[in-house]
Amino acid sequence: MTTPIDELSVRITADTSAFTASLEGLAKQADGFSGAISRAFRDAVVGGKEFDDILKNLALRFSTMALNAALKPIESGIGSLLSGLVGSLGGVKPFAKGGVVASPTYFPLSGGLGLMGEAGAEAIMPLSRGPDGRLGVSGGGAPVTVNIAIQTPDAQSFRKSEAHVAATLARAVGRGRRGL
Repeated sequence: MTTPIDELSVRITADTSAFTASLEGLAKQADGFSGAISRAFRDAVVGGKEFDDILKNLALRFSTMALNAALKPIESGIGSLLSGLVGSLGGVKPFAKGGVVASPTYFPLSGGLGLMGEAGAEAIMPLSRGPDGRLGVSGGGAPVTVNIAIQTPDAQSFRKSEAHVAATLARAVGRGRRGL
């Protein structure tokens, strides 16, 4: 069991680490700044350059340093985005025959990204178009063959019962489509 003092110690350690990293970054920038000024004056004394050229070079170095510092978060964000995208493409798994996504997974969607599996396992099921044109999940069962034998004493009595036989067959096929 953690105590409030333990939690405070962890937070202070984390805050101190972040502060130390921030100070180290400032120290690097200060070293770069002082190095640029030193080089500029050395170029003036040793190289015999004009003072205007030295100030222009110094301003150019400072603006480059400022721009690099400002673009660093953007650069690291784009880098992590691209590495995540490339990493997700590296493990392409086909789901043509269906499957299960058990953890949060991003997928391309027209106009952006989709997210599946964020609330638990989700199924991917291939759709097929039925004889009536509707799109849906196929049952995957084998086709059923139905044989009908009609016995009648003569052709005339068959013609009289033809409408009744057709209606009975239509009802049976309808029940079969509904899975009853």
